[in-house]
Amino acid sequence: MTAQAAIRSPKGRFPLGNAREFNADTLGFMLDIRQYGDIARAWFGPFPLLIANHPDLFHQVLVTDADKYLKSRVTKRATYPVIGNGIFTSDGEFWKRQRKLVQPAFHIRRIGSYAQVMVDYAEAMIQCWESGEVYDIDREMTSLTMNVIAKTLFNADVSKESREIGEVIAISLAIVNKRLSTVIALPDWLPTAENRRLARTVRRLDETIQKFIDDRRASGEDTGDLLSMLLIAQDDDGGQMTDKQVRDEAMTLFGAGHETTAVTLMWTWYLLSQHPEVEAKLMRELNTVLGGRPPQLDDLPRLPYTEMLVKETLRLYPPAFGTTREAIADTEIGGTTLKKGNPIYLNIYGVHRDARFFPEPDRFDPERFSPANEKQIAKYAYLPFGGGPRVCIGNAFAMMEARLILATVAQQYRLSVAPGHQVVPDRMFTLRPKYGLKMVATKREPALEPA
Repeated sequence: MTAQAAIRSPKGRFPLGNAREFNADTLGFMLDIRQYGDIARAWFGPFPLLIANHPDLFHQVLVTDADKYLKSRVTKRATYPVIGNGIFTSDGEFWKRQRKLVQPAFHIRRIGSYAQVMVDYAEAMIQCWESGEVYDIDREMTSLTMNVIAKTLFNADVSKESREIGEVIAISLAIVNKRLSTVIALPDWLPTAENRRLARTVRRLDETIQKFIDDRRASGEDTGDLLSMLLIAQDDDGGQMTDKQVRDEAMTLFGAGHETTAVTLMWTWYLLSQHPEVEAKLMRELNTVLGGRPPQLDDLPRLPYTEMLVKETLRLYPPAFGTTREAIADTEIGGTTLKKGNPIYLNIYGVHRDARFFPEPDRFDPERFSPANEKQIAKYAYLPFGGGPRVCIGNAFAMMEARLILATVAQQYRLSVAPGHQVVPDRMFTLRPKYGLKMVATKREPALEPA
């Protein structure tokens, strides 16, 4: 028997193969597929998909053989109408050039200057809250992180329209998610109701991004933020970005820069509400270090449990719960041959919840990420931000933002799930609560001064 023939697959149904089961319960499917081995195969109609269920295979695809893979055509087709050809979807030399031009905006010293903006917007949000009221925390976190990304990267204030833009982005992501789940895609030019709806949402998002660009060009000011860098950036041959390239990079970073952090915070509040012992430990740390005052950048090294808590949230509910690559030539992976043009899916969600790498994997335990314990985690078993050359460019930004917002809000309010509200994780491009997240905000008693 050849290695190729030895790959196991879940039983599918003609003519869609495993598509029905995958779309009905994606997360359950990604957990179940692990029983078929470290590398398995699923079928979507006549199209095969290899699924990697082991960190060694993640490392091979993302690092060792990174130059043998591209972003998958399915991903590009689904996302192009919204984000275009930015650093999330581009490949090759063009991607390398764009990443090099964008990278300085996320230098560790530069993102440190964003800390106060993050805290200020978080405080402005909770100043509008009233104790005992129910809030749509999914919308609150989305608006908050959108305000932060607009101000820090584009020096723009979208607070008056952040909820509307958030709804538009939610519609766009839902359509993109549906496209990712479709075996046979209809062309964008067909005037279907879905295509027309997507076109309307993209026009609204384009208006937002174009206003950022037009206002900056009209002022002629170089504020040193991402947008200024995009507009004046030059590559090694002296060339500058076209207007389309500026738009695509701005749209990519505006969208991804708020969505993933918002989702992380949603799940953090939910998990804290379900684990009072973790919440108590968090509050002891915040009270000891901050004593009720707003956090600052310099406080973060003295808030290790806060960081551990965010990391554990990202393990259980990674916003980017998987990623797909496509072979540019026949290549070996997991003892079999991946044919040129065929995709492979890295099952991040499945590995994050694999008992081989995380004992009692479904248990929420921030102590997994204590300095001593974190060293014991298998390399590439934990990938909330991806890995290799294409690791998320904003990972340090996102971690700083999540910790600062958590420390700011948690000192003032305790959040509990609203009575009768059902919380179910669901694949909606990112890993979001299926029915939103309604929570009761209860004002805390003032903290003592820090020890």
